[in-house]
Amino acid sequence: MKQKLFTRNFTFLILGQASSLIGNNTLKFALSMYVLERTGSAAVFAGLLAVAMVPTILLSPFGGMLADRMNRRNIMVVLDVISGLSVFAVFLLFGEGSGIYLIGALLVVLSVLGAFESLTVQACVPQMQSGDNILKGNAVVNQISAVAAFTTPFAGSIFYTAFGIRSVLLAAVICFFLTAFLECFIRLEHKPAAKQSITQIVKEDLAASMRFLSREQPGVLKLLLLAALVSFFVMGTAVVGFPFLVRTVLGLSAEHYGVAESAMGLAAILGGLAAGLLAGKLQFTKLYWLMIGLGICLLPSGAVFLLPAPSFAKYLVLVLAFCAGQAACNMFSIFALSAIQERTPSHLTGKVMSCVFTVSMCAQPLGQIVYGYLFDTFSENVSLVLLPTGIIICVIGVLSAGFFSGFGKEEEKILQFNIL
Repeated sequence: MKQKLFTRNFTFLILGQASSLIGNNTLKFALSMYVLERTGSAAVFAGLLAVAMVPTILLSPFGGMLADRMNRRNIMVVLDVISGLSVFAVFLLFGEGSGIYLIGALLVVLSVLGAFESLTVQACVPQMQSGDNILKGNAVVNQISAVAAFTTPFAGSIFYTAFGIRSVLLAAVICFFLTAFLECFIRLEHKPAAKQSITQIVKEDLAASMRFLSREQPGVLKLLLLAALVSFFVMGTAVVGFPFLVRTVLGLSAEHYGVAESAMGLAAILGGLAAGLLAGKLQFTKLYWLMIGLGICLLPSGAVFLLPAPSFAKYLVLVLAFCAGQAACNMFSIFALSAIQERTPSHLTGKVMSCVFTVSMCAQPLGQIVYGYLFDTFSENVSLVLLPTGIIICVIGVLSAGFFSGFGKEEEKILQFNIL
């Protein structure tokens, strides 16, 4: 019997995520524009983002433990309420002289809260779904994220330009509180864990996670390390490089960057749709082609800066190249995450997802700092940054073909066992 995808719980989870992501994405877009306008430096911008990520990296393992030991609905509600209160406090205290410092503090607070909430949401999907619906559920969650990424940058650029940063802060507060209200309607089973000391909990949970990844599913650990390596390059070019290229190197407006981010959001939607439609059809053994495609996408974005083309022409090439890369990246993330969740027992989901999150996040701040420095250093010739990066990612994709082949065959055996 075919299981229903949009159950009551999953519907409220998606509605809550939509509200949260709209507020979060709009807020982060406005904050990035504010920092770039005030500093004009990719290194300062990247450093601020990297510092804000440190709490997420350090606290992610504890977020996974919390998601496995407490009611996941209650965790999400409390975290969204705290997020709303934190943004509201910055709204009240915000001033031109203290703006950068308050933004840095807010990013750190949201990073701390995000370390717990993102993992809880990821752990909820396999608890609400089963079989192929896990991949489809992840695709829907990804689609909501992509739709928010598509709509918020352009709308956020107009809202930020017309009303300023404080209005964006207030709108984000409303979104966070609405998210908490919607999550109150979710009902999830929860069996209280036996009372233990914090030391015992940390020791047992970390041991269980490491045993699962190192002995029972070493392929998952290798997949995480491979994804982290690619994330180093992708996050450096996309999160730091892309806004710096549009706003500083090409000298275009916040509206141009908003349109570009919205276009990337649309590409992410298409990538997520493709992943959902190809559920059960696309072989995991072929996923290395998505990595190769991601590297190829960076080549024209670097090559165009070697040509005597006008700024708007370079802008169009950048948007098209990064959009194609965004679609490939989204497809890869959905398939990889679903493969990991299918291999993970429900009582370990939160802890294993925390390892996924932590390993991935470890590479991101380092990539942002390195690429912030590189883009500042080679701001007059950014092709020296983009072209080598594209070639390196292509090489990683080619070299990983054997790994994906072996991992994919193991995945087919697991699916056949589950069917039997």
